Amino acid sequence: MCGIVAATASREVSEILMEGLRRLEYRGYDSAGIALISHNAALQMHRRPGKVKELEYALKQTPITGFIGIAHTRWATHGEPSELNAHPHISGGRVAVVHNGIIENHGKLRDELIEKGYKFDSDTDTEVIVHLLHFNLETNEKSLPEALRSVVQRLEGAFALAAIDIAHPNQIVASRRDSPLVIGVGIGEYFIASDQLALRQVTDRFIYLEENDTVLVTPDFLEVRNRDDVVVQRKVSQITSAPEENMLGSYSHFMQKEIYEQPQALRSTLNQTSDPENPSLFGTDTEKTFDKVKAIQVVACGTSYHAGLVARYWLEELAGIPCQVEIASEFRYRKRVSQPGTLLITVSQSGETADTLAALRGISPGEFLATLAISNVENSTLVRESDLAFMTKAGAEVGVASTKAFTTQLASFLSITLALGRRNGIPEDKEKEISSALDALPDAVSSILKMDYQIRHLSAQFTRRNNMLFLGRGVYYPVAMEGALKLKEISYIHAEAYAAGELKHGPLALVDEDMPVVAIAPGDQLLEKLRSNLEEVRARGGQLSVFADPHSGLEPSSDLSILMMPNCVEYIKPIVYTVALQLLAYYVALNKGTDVDKPRNLAKSVTVE
Repeated sequence: MCGIVAATASREVSEILMEGLRRLEYRGYDSAGIALISHNAALQMHRRPGKVKELEYALKQTPITGFIGIAHTRWATHGEPSELNAHPHISGGRVAVVHNGIIENHGKLRDELIEKGYKFDSDTDTEVIVHLLHFNLETNEKSLPEALRSVVQRLEGAFALAAIDIAHPNQIVASRRDSPLVIGVGIGEYFIASDQLALRQVTDRFIYLEENDTVLVTPDFLEVRNRDDVVVQRKVSQITSAPEENMLGSYSHFMQKEIYEQPQALRSTLNQTSDPENPSLFGTDTEKTFDKVKAIQVVACGTSYHAGLVARYWLEELAGIPCQVEIASEFRYRKRVSQPGTLLITVSQSGETADTLAALRGISPGEFLATLAISNVENSTLVRESDLAFMTKAGAEVGVASTKAFTTQLASFLSITLALGRRNGIPEDKEKEISSALDALPDAVSSILKMDYQIRHLSAQFTRRNNMLFLGRGVYYPVAMEGALKLKEISYIHAEAYAAGELKHGPLALVDEDMPVVAIAPGDQLLEKLRSNLEEVRARGGQLSVFADPHSGLEPSSDLSILMMPNCVEYIKPIVYTVALQLLAYYVALNKGTDVDKPRNLAKSVTVE
């Protein structure tokens, strides 16, 4: 969602800040802004609704310069997308603030500040922060870090924020609570950002702030204080991998590029599992923990939740371990009963998903045996705060609609299932079959990518549709859910998924010639049941498109389009079929002319409730 970039240095920082904003565009936003303290200690600012390129144009028309500054991309929460609601916000002509998150008590604070004579120009909750900071500096004669600590003590809700003040022209102060913030360590300069990707062009050394940390940086000084106002040393982590360039190359969209990167992403993820018994794969005490697992609780949101639903079938069938899967925003707010020996698995591509983090933090001591995070971002908050972690190796995912992150999550879950299954007596021949299937998975996905033209041709019949149904049975029901989600996310077609056995319990009423139905028909034991469901759709004039196993026996007709999928081992079919549904959603959206990579109203990393 919103993105923060800040810099204090002995060189011009405007372009550093702007490049940081460009690297954060993938997160989703609706406005952008930048504020610098000039060389004569004046506060300069540009804000624009729309894309970062609009801000770039403003800077070309009226350049601003300085050795210290803050910048922001905003995703609207309080107040519509507009120039007045864009960040940074300024108070008294001296203090500027950028902020990610939601201040829940902003109404009360706003009324208090209005009584003190402050005028509000925006509808945002952020403006109370900058006015509170200004008030503390003007009336209490506090230092900038002291003034910020006084402010954050009064804030309720989630935030990551950074501030500058013309009375302290080389200082940046920042703080975080329930929203990520990282410090970039340079040589005679420091940077702050909500995402390390924003800073990879200037440093490979980072400090990951912990909950309720506040920080002061100048070009040659760093001080971090914890929630108790005690100066602490936070570890400096060096990123050894080369910065990932978010370049499209020959692709039209990042989503298309990331769909095609899946074979390599899967290879990279699975290569680290050559010895799943290696404790370093998950973290310390892995073997000891896995030996005690009696049940699994998966908590996630959106696409990651669908990965958990698929994994439940594998964990129960292959590892013989009961598994519950729940949406994080529901899990965190209800009273729960967990059976002894339950492993809590949280899943988040970014490792910063607000509801998933809150669910992890909300568990009671001793409620779970241990916690395991599946994430794509090393040093993310979710990874740091979990006992164990399985890192997917998908690389940077820019498109809002998740593709390679999802399939690598599934591969991770299948690997975890194998590791747990060995402890529960999975037959040796079954274990070898699954291991061989995982080895073959990247090539199986590559075979789907070779069907690009066929899937694109199929997509044309959905371009003018407003509604669609997706059907699947067993493990393919959550695959259908993911297919429907991808379609609605990027094409804006209303799409819903149903377990095919539920067809007669309501959804069949929707079926007519204007309601196309997409079904997943692998050649498993439920095929005959699914065939009956498909006939019910055809009998009511529905137009069917079926992603079918070559041994399904289905034949195309005027009302039945068949896309024959490559033959592969049963256990990896959910991953393989998912890639075909991703391509279908991509081409439908392409035909409709929507913004594939940045669909309206959505953000890549959901860091607020």
